[in-house]
Amino acid sequence: MSVATDIREILAGDGEAGIDIVRSVRRWVDDKVIPTADEYEHANTFPVALHQDMLDMGLFAMVFPEEHGGLGLTFQTYAAVMEEISRGWMSLAGMINTNVIDGWAIQNFGTDYQRERYLPGIVSGETQACFCVTEPNAGSDVQGIRTTATRDGDDYVLNGNKLFVTNADRGGVYLALAKTDPLAEPRHRGISAFIVERDTPGFTIGRMIAKLGYKGAQTGELFFADARVPAANLLGGKEGFGFKQLIAGLEIGRINVAARGVGVAQAAFDAAIAYAQKRETMGQPIAQHQAIQLKLAEMATKIRAARLLTMEAARKKDTGARTDLEAGMAKLFASEVAAECSLEAMRIHGGIGYTEELSIERYYRDAPLMLVGEGTSEIQKIVIARRLLELYAAG
Repeated sequence: MSVATDIREILAGDGEAGIDIVRSVRRWVDDKVIPTADEYEHANTFPVALHQDMLDMGLFAMVFPEEHGGLGLTFQTYAAVMEEISRGWMSLAGMINTNVIDGWAIQNFGTDYQRERYLPGIVSGETQACFCVTEPNAGSDVQGIRTTATRDGDDYVLNGNKLFVTNADRGGVYLALAKTDPLAEPRHRGISAFIVERDTPGFTIGRMIAKLGYKGAQTGELFFADARVPAANLLGGKEGFGFKQLIAGLEIGRINVAARGVGVAQAAFDAAIAYAQKRETMGQPIAQHQAIQLKLAEMATKIRAARLLTMEAARKKDTGARTDLEAGMAKLFASEVAAECSLEAMRIHGGIGYTEELSIERYYRDAPLMLVGEGTSEIQKIVIARRLLELYAAG
């Protein structure tokens, strides 16, 4: 058990309930995830048994209120659980992330009909939800999307395509952004969000995209060719609010990715400090060499800082307040720490760390996902700077 364990439990905001679920997930990760993750990952196969375990533990339902079938827990506990899961295998946390983003958006912005129809399956995890924003010509610049939605009677007709959609192959519900007013100024006022069901006419699932890491959870491309979506599936029932809804959802996504970064960094550190005390050179464990000690000290310090930033963002989200600054800081720092620690762990391991015989190479391949997922590090810096300028406006 790591030194960080007590900190995670203290910061879980649900008292004994939060502590108990974090402990339960930690045991599950140690007993079932870590022993099997490399096999699943190298085969790039969906982990049916592990996914079922997550359903049985109610991990998809954590942050939703009991009235919608959730557990009513805080985002602090959610972040702690996502870290534990990612310590075992980061891909599993991505399967939960899209359900939480979509479900939270429907819960907070949706109509009564939308909540009643879609939340039960999303909250339980029985329905896999997907978050569909990125396009071939629009990534960080969300306002540049080209997918359109045109009202036609009781339907909207969607045309366009989406890229890099996590869980695309298994989705039952897809929350997709489209332009209902391509000429709107500013551009974000012309964007709306739609709940698209898998069997919608004109909607097709395209290729799955080969990736460096983040295996097991497939990432794919979607196509809308005169796809007819009922007007009742316009999120919230009003056009022009999709961008605002997206930003609120991304705060949750960035907390999730930050927690994943901390989990991967922690796993890399745990492996490195254990190996450093076993591997000997020049008659002593390499942990006794100052060069290695400096690496371990920096890794542990940055992981602790990343965890605290992530928990601060989660606490802020629990208050219902705007959290783009805190989530951006947490996601920026934690993702960079994950990349740095995975590389440092490989250096400490030397040649064996570069092979598929250990999990170090998986951490190294998974870490870049956090650098680009839910907005690149460069975008996070822009978000942070703009918010700081608002808070510290001259005069």
